Formats: sequence, structure tokens, C-alpha cells
Amino acid sequence: MVKKKVISVISEEENRGSIEFQVFHFTNKIKRLTSHLEFHRKDYLSQRGLRKILGKRQRLLSYLSNKKRVSYKELMNQLDIRE
Repeated sequence: MVKKKVISVISEEENRGSIEFQVFHFTNKIKRLTSHLEFHRKDYLSQRGLRKILGKRQRLLSYLSNKKRVSYKELMNQLDIRE
């Protein structure tokens, strides 16, 4: 439900290379990997991949917060990400 609503908002721009779309894509990957790791606790390669994606998303969010403060706050509210 949330995915389709956010994709429709972000896809209106039709710019899949935008920071907002990348953060959205990384957030979906993080949710998927988190649910995977709940069942497979010893999957260390997936844990490493999750940490890498978390770092990439954090760097993008910090860049977005410096450049477009309003867009950053809207995106954080839409995706339910903590600061």
C-alpha cells in the first residue's frame, strides 16, 4: 500500500536516478533484508549487505538534508524513517 503511494509520488517525476527514489529503493531493500534476517540469524553475508545499504542510505539522506531540507523532512515522514 505505502509502496504504491510513494512510487506514484516519486514516479511522477520519472527520474529514477533522483535521490528520493534511491532512498525509497534502499528502504525497501532494508525492510526485505530485515525480514530475511529475522529467520536466518546467522546469514552473515546478508548482514554485511544490510550494513552497506544502511550506510549508502544514510549518506544520501545527509546529502539531501544539506541540499533540500523541505524535501528531506517530507521523505522522512512518508517512509517512516527516524532521524
